[in-house]
Amino acid sequence: MNYNVLIDKYYSGNPELKNILLVHSRQVADRALRIVDSHPELQVDRQFVEEAAMLHDIGIIFCDAPNIHCYGTHHYMEHGWLGAELLRREGYPRHADVAERHTGTGITLDTVLANDWNIPAQDYTPRTTEEEIICYADKFYSKSHIYEEVPYQKVRNNIWRYGSDSVARFDKWRTKFENNLIL
Repeated sequence: MNYNVLIDKYYSGNPELKNILLVHSRQVADRALRIVDSHPELQVDRQFVEEAAMLHDIGIIFCDAPNIHCYGTHHYMEHGWLGAELLRREGYPRHADVAERHTGTGITLDTVLANDWNIPAQDYTPRTTEEEIICYADKFYSKSHIYEEVPYQKVRNNIWRYGSDSVARFDKWRTKFENNLIL
């Protein structure tokens, strides 16, 4: 798959947002690939990790977040689900799963039910190692400050809004992925 063709298809009319998406996604992909390369014992699909990391936020085009040049009509919390729907229509169901499950450290069904989000009531937590790696790597890069890496403690503090189970997942991933990380 050529992820650039898919990004061009949906983002050619908004070069500012396309740049933000590409910079952010490349940062996430590069960190995810460092994790993959540092942990051959995980036996993950390296090419898939790069492709899915580059496409995990493709749904932001549908959201209303003017500070990052998103002028859609949906709440930003819907971007994972919307991106997953787009990727499924395009014939990429595995990539869609990553898009759908990368918000926070994944969103549990209980969290969905406890909030007034316009997304289908289901569990959105990562289920594969590839999904976990991309979800973890994503937490260190913001689309509103695209050239800065978010420090670990700030990431951890940001995740608290999703609950203690989210923080526990993040801490588990840090132990699993940061050990022996190639910089």
